[in-house]
Amino acid sequence: MNEKLQRILDKAKPVKLLILDVDGVLTDGKIVFGSGGSEMKSFNVRDGHGIVVFKDQGFHVAIITGRASEAVTRRATELGITDVYQKCWDKVKAYEELKARYNLSNTECAYVGDDIVDIPLLLRVGFGITVGDGHPDAKAVSAYVTENYGGNGAVREVCELILKTKNLWDKIIGDLKKIS
Repeated sequence: MNEKLQRILDKAKPVKLLILDVDGVLTDGKIVFGSGGSEMKSFNVRDGHGIVVFKDQGFHVAIITGRASEAVTRRATELGITDVYQKCWDKVKAYEELKARYNLSNTECAYVGDDIVDIPLLLRVGFGITVGDGHPDAKAVSAYVTENYGGNGAVREVCELILKTKNLWDKIIGDLKKIS
């Protein structure tokens, strides 16, 4: 195993809390405005399933986003994510609240972002991650850059990576095979 991959795995293994940005991470970053002021976002089903599987293993997932949207509220509810910070301009403050709530250290926390506003959290958490189509400056400070783009499987990729480092993925797949 090469040294870079080992560093990534070492950072992923202690993670107990996965924090996600929304626009550009859970979505492709596009916002569609409809008549009457409605706002639409497109979420990836595989990302959602990855979150559910991750949570089912006893881990926490939170959302911290600068925008507020009913679509985010609905998606978070569907996925059972109760820690949701919307219209959050101070992401570090929200992060510190989450860390205290779950009594976690920085090394036990991961954050997935895509843009320069995410840099403070990417540098603070133990495992900073940027999506494949993220801003170059966010990528430069991240421990891991996903192969997949935001809204197109990046979050699923992260969930699987963390679960694999904990030797849980094979058990999850094995349990699914038993159902057939």
